[in-house]
Amino acid sequence: MLGPEFCTRPRGARSRGAALTFVFASVLVAAAVTNCLPQDERKPPGPGGSPAAAHQAGEGRGRVDQRELARAAAEAVADGKSGTKAAREVVSRSGDRWGAVYDRREYEEFEQALDGRYTGVGLSARRAAGGRIEVARVQDGGPADRAGLRAGDRIRTVDGRPVDGRSAAEVVALLRGDGAPAGSPVAVGVQRGTRAWNETLRRARLATEDVTVQRLADGSLRITVAAFTKGTGQRVRDAVRAAPRDAGVLLDLRGNSGGLVTEAVTAASAFLDGGLVATYDVHGEERALHARPGGDTGRPLVALVDGGTMSAAELLAGALKDRGRAVTVGSRTFGKGSVQMPSRLPDGSVAELTVGHYRTPAGHGVDGRGITPDLVAADRAEERARTVLSGLGGGS
Repeated sequence: MLGPEFCTRPRGARSRGAALTFVFASVLVAAAVTNCLPQDERKPPGPGGSPAAAHQAGEGRGRVDQRELARAAAEAVADGKSGTKAAREVVSRSGDRWGAVYDRREYEEFEQALDGRYTGVGLSARRAAGGRIEVARVQDGGPADRAGLRAGDRIRTVDGRPVDGRSAAEVVALLRGDGAPAGSPVAVGVQRGTRAWNETLRRARLATEDVTVQRLADGSLRITVAAFTKGTGQRVRDAVRAAPRDAGVLLDLRGNSGGLVTEAVTAASAFLDGGLVATYDVHGEERALHARPGGDTGRPLVALVDGGTMSAAELLAGALKDRGRAVTVGSRTFGKGSVQMPSRLPDGSVAELTVGHYRTPAGHGVDGRGITPDLVAADRAEERARTVLSGLGGGS
């Protein structure tokens, strides 16, 4: 969905094949993916592990035989055809709704975006029901924002090419262009309700601002996390440590389509003194993610969520809710909870295939269900959240 992904290369040994490291979320920002495609790494994310990332996508019902995928790509390359295209056809037939194949260039662009800077139009995209592509988030001051695009708008075409049925990553690649420079145009067909129109945007060099901190009039702190990009978790921890001792925190996760799972776990560590953040399974084998010890467990905390809260953001919200650390307020979250494993194909492209699902500390599955907040507030959610925070002693 979102903003979009940025991974550092893990240290230590790496294999060319698909070892697990994984990213939760398909947050794809027009030009960057806020869910990075992880690097190959032998050690999976779990207690004591520190993978670069893991990609979490939404509900996936099919399963792809990885050997079949590699064979199709290799045969296509041997025949002088596109191995990436052949692999995409296999994934499409498999029924793995959130499986995706990225060519070498797309993969490299995702890696380059890890520093939080990218060339694009400043919007995050997500794949919605029926294969539609929607705007998940618009970056303040970016080309999309200046053109008046907003979250929930449907993207119908990019440079005249229909995008329904494509993965969010493919749409992001189209919006970004093949190495297109800042200032280059891209025509986007948009629909909002019954109104449809074409908008020509000019790409720009942008920097993501995924954590913003605001001191509210009552003395409490609002920490807004737009996506879990590189360094996001530590910025949340730093903001909490710097806050006045008795100031409550309103953690705003609305519209956060996810990102790097390790960053979400680090953010959870700001409020938890160690312990379980989530469990996940890979091919039936259960593993776990744990917070670091030493978090602030006494400060009043309310988490704001909505239907745009996805993936890694749902992982964080679910952990804070199940652990009794935060009161969650808003509307039911999106429901992205399937785990995908990345693997390299013979032509250097990368396939992400659904291999399992993650669960909250209480064992609740998120995929296709989402998280229902403690206080459902479809309207005036922030006002109600601030009232709850005040009641917890978080305001003056």
